[in-house]
Amino acid sequence: MCGVFVTLKEGEGMKRERNRSMLVALANTVFEHAEELTRLDQTIGDGDHGLNLKRGFEAIIAGGDAELDKPLPELIKYVGTTLIMKVGGASGALYGTLFLTLGKQLPEGAGRDDFVLAYRQAVDSVQKRGKSQAGQKPMLDVLTPVLEVLEQADAEQL
Repeated sequence: MCGVFVTLKEGEGMKRERNRSMLVALANTVFEHAEELTRLDQTIGDGDHGLNLKRGFEAIIAGGDAELDKPLPELIKYVGTTLIMKVGGASGALYGTLFLTLGKQLPEGAGRDDFVLAYRQAVDSVQKRGKSQAGQKPMLDVLTPVLEVLEQADAEQL
């Protein structure tokens, strides 16, 4: 989470590099776990979850260079929009909702409290879109504990 909360004025080069680093780290995490996600999905679904997420993040990276100079909330909305368009199915809609809501609710120059509130609203939006709660869907079984940790942590821990 370090580096997300930027309250000082940063130069365009710093913002661009921060945005690139975050996009690449997020995409690399998906790429590294795509096969695992696909194997897990084979036991409960149609076995394409990892492949679909990988496709979405490949598109994010491919088109992201034009987005890197935008404020963080705009970049996050770009991620959400791209996931909806490229991942498809319920996963695309749910991940897209998460990122779109986070980007819409996160003010520019956000601090810790702003981020936690925006993340809570994003998780709530996923619950509404999926008509589900933690304990019913694996995605919410991950997002909800993350929210709890964020709400309990102080700014220095993030």
